[in-house]
Amino acid sequence: MAQKLPPLRFVRSVLKSFMAESGLEPRLLGPHLRVTNAVAGKVDFELDITKDHTNRLKIIHGGTIASMVDLGGSLAVASMGLYATGVSTDLNVTYLSTGGKVGDKISATAVCDKMGKTLAYTSVTFRNAKGELAARGSHTKYVTLAWKAQETPFTPPEGAEIEEDK
Repeated sequence: MAQKLPPLRFVRSVLKSFMAESGLEPRLLGPHLRVTNAVAGKVDFELDITKDHTNRLKIIHGGTIASMVDLGGSLAVASMGLYATGVSTDLNVTYLSTGGKVGDKISATAVCDKMGKTLAYTSVTFRNAKGELAARGSHTKYVTLAWKAQETPFTPPEGAEIEEDK
């Protein structure tokens, strides 16, 4: 039987699965995104902005931030103990100020605001290198099948690649 992991290690293992199995996240975000902290219901992560993340104005592209709302919402669900994080039903982003340019770091906090048997509601806030609120997003996920797939919270499925304990 797989071992139960603390939230930070569990969420990092879920991120590792996204990077190994998904088409978008490894290509868009790759090694530039990292989870810096995770507790039940809350995940902090950051992205080192490269040219691949920017628009023609040479600032972080809104699509990059929208993709991080999607991934952040999934990681917030994972922080509640689900390895399978459901599917999106709604995603919204509001852009408030520039998120940064190449060489900057954008920081984010994803929160699972409410977890039900059917839907999970998450929110993600982004701060630029100056500490200013750059964007905020919300992400609703259908989690019924994720709950059915999870026998014990914070326990990865057999064969899952586990993030090394750091």
